[in-house]
Amino acid sequence: MLQITADKIAHVIIRAREMEADFGGFGDADGHGSAAANDLRAFIANLNDDEQASLVAVMWIGRETYDAEELDEAIDTAKAEATAPTEDYLMGVPMLADYLEDGLNALDISLEEAEDGVLRLT
Repeated sequence: MLQITADKIAHVIIRAREMEADFGGFGDADGHGSAAANDLRAFIANLNDDEQASLVAVMWIGRETYDAEELDEAIDTAKAEATAPTEDYLMGVPMLADYLEDGLNALDISLEEAEDGVLRLT
């Protein structure tokens, strides 16, 4: 079961797309260099461990490393294999926003509805 709200995933997608549009990426190789990248890094770092593992699992599903039916296994693997800070790992993934969006679609979660939730949070 997904242990992060769709609103939070949508927030990551929105911020990642903003950085890609503004800077062509996240900044330097470590994802530093812009206020937007630093904001996204802090947002991911402030998620709890279950939320971070779920975020990674959704990205893996979007990248087709796992199928949507393997969500629980992907979450368990993300928890077991976490050796670096999640924000460092995800900020180093090219096409992060696309993979997260594809992962939501595979899980039958509406990005549009999730984005509406983000607008309510801001």
